[in-house]
Amino acid sequence: LRSSLTHQRMRALRCSAASSSRTTWTPNLSPRLPAVRLVFGAALMVAAVLVQVTWAPRLEVGGSYPNLALMAVIAITWTMGVRAGLVWACLAGVLLDLTSSGPLGPHALALLAGAYITGFWTRNVARDSPVHPALAAAVSTALYSVILVGADDTLGLPVPPLGVAVQLVFAASVYNAVLMPIALFVVRKLQGPPPGRTEVA
Repeated sequence: LRSSLTHQRMRALRCSAASSSRTTWTPNLSPRLPAVRLVFGAALMVAAVLVQVTWAPRLEVGGSYPNLALMAVIAITWTMGVRAGLVWACLAGVLLDLTSSGPLGPHALALLAGAYITGFWTRNVARDSPVHPALAAAVSTALYSVILVGADDTLGLPVPPLGVAVQLVFAASVYNAVLMPIALFVVRKLQGPPPGRTEVA
């Protein structure tokens, strides 16, 4: 009788251990690997910078044209978090500095400030609202412009008069704010569904 009870207990323990191991172990079927995200971010930033320095000036309105690099940084920060936004802001800023006639650093610093402001924004508001990304783009654009003008003035480079600078900053902020929901929609489509979401047939 004792051996029968012991045998039954051992079988119960084995079955429970096997079922627990089947329930706790789940394979990682996420299609969004870190390497894919790195390639996506790099390609997006390079494309945004290239279009910004070549084709975007043709869309000038009120003396300003869309800042595609800044909008890409805001969109990535909004969807992937502030750490990803800071990384790609640094890359896009260096690329912009390399394509400009000024020193290396001001564009990177300005984009990093925009990513930081956007990251702070996302922690305190609902991310699904289209209004908040537009407001974040407007504030980030103003901060971006102030940093660039301040850097040029500190380095002794020519800067526009105060009245003209304020007008250009206001026009750029409104322009980027209007286009920001479209940019965020495009980035979300390119990213695909979140890693934790799987389709059920």
